[in-house]
Amino acid sequence: MKSIGLYAKRTNPDAVHVAQKLRHWLLERGIRVLVERKLAADMGGLEGVDGRDLPKQVDCIVVLGGDGTLISVARNIGNLKVPILGVNLGSLGFLTEITLDGLYDELERVLAGDFNVSDRIMLQAGIQRQGEQVADYQVLNDVVINKGALARIVDMEVWVDDDYLTTFKADGLIVSSPTGSTAYNLAAGGPIIYPGLHCLVITPICPHMLSNRPIIVSDESVIRIIMRFDEERVFFTADGQVGMALQARDVVEIRKAEMCTHLIKSATKEYFEVLRTKLHWGER
Repeated sequence: MKSIGLYAKRTNPDAVHVAQKLRHWLLERGIRVLVERKLAADMGGLEGVDGRDLPKQVDCIVVLGGDGTLISVARNIGNLKVPILGVNLGSLGFLTEITLDGLYDELERVLAGDFNVSDRIMLQAGIQRQGEQVADYQVLNDVVINKGALARIVDMEVWVDDDYLTTFKADGLIVSSPTGSTAYNLAAGGPIIYPGLHCLVITPICPHMLSNRPIIVSDESVIRIIMRFDEERVFFTADGQVGMALQARDVVEIRKAEMCTHLIKSATKEYFEVLRTKLHWGER
């Protein structure tokens, strides 16, 4: 590793202090450090780099914050094979599984090239309106379609490849990657999927029919969702962070993206340990 990029959750009061200390630690070891522009301004007016351009210039990225911060950075990386080291400044995260106490020990291993990477599939989600593509998103966690606060139940006709699945009557629908299975999908009653599996899960949100259950399909499948409503307020969101309003008869098409997110794995924590800790399994 010759160059490392720094991002942080700037609303966390500890983020700037940790970033400053980490930058000095890396510089002392001869590592070139590039800092995301807004974070650099908070660190005393350092020269920063635009967050969308930074991944092109570094060998590794360190994200200080939580899972949401890491997810937003992952979308900036695109098809660049730049590994991410996620450091949680609060409690343990599903993606930012490295704690502040273990940060420098983990970085020593990373700088020495002694680390493993977990490859996480991403989703490509497009929105078609009257036969034209009006939006395109890269997604790490999930795509969510849900109704506005005062809207009625939404009808969503779902196809998997060329096969008709069903028309869900529900408050919404989640299409999740394995990585995103522990997010909104889990809260909506969907299954936890081991990150290395090659599949997607379709989970209805508060379905009208109790027999409508989550369904797991191959990640080679193309999922098409045709919006069957008239005047309802319905919204599309990607990773809970970006999105747009949908119109009647819009088509949302979701497939596995060509790029992956590469997460540096903790040398001391395994996936099942993270699950046990976050979900408080085995506690009374």
